[in-house]
Amino acid sequence: MSHQLTISDIQEHLGRSLYHQMFRPQVLAVDNDEPSLLLKVYWRPEFERQPDTDQWHGGVIASLVDIAGCYALMLVAAGPMLTLNFSTDFLRLAHKTDLTARATVRRSGRTAGFVDVDVHDDDGTLVAVGRACYAVRPPQNT
Repeated sequence: MSHQLTISDIQEHLGRSLYHQMFRPQVLAVDNDEPSLLLKVYWRPEFERQPDTDQWHGGVIASLVDIAGCYALMLVAAGPMLTLNFSTDFLRLAHKTDLTARATVRRSGRTAGFVDVDVHDDDGTLVAVGRACYAVRPPQNT
């Protein structure tokens, strides 16, 4: 690993994407040694699956998996990344609660990286698990 990123570094990178900012993710922790990160997304009515259910929409949770995975991979990969594939398994409904996503890099190679993501509610209950694969490209000269 050639660089050490901080919570502020990752938060600043998240702020560059208008799409990511729709979710207002907050970086809670970064571990460059593991490598892993912890993101939090706060419940908002716009995330509701159906009116009057107070249930998180699965698309928002899936986006959280992809976002957390990509930014965790930044801890070990310096170049641009592109999502190749990701899956999300929904284990139970999340009701009107904030969510945290812990993304852990499982393998990072020259051209691809693999990340596992666990999504928990405020009670610590596991509501979804995800796995993502990203293409890693060499850093561009600026």
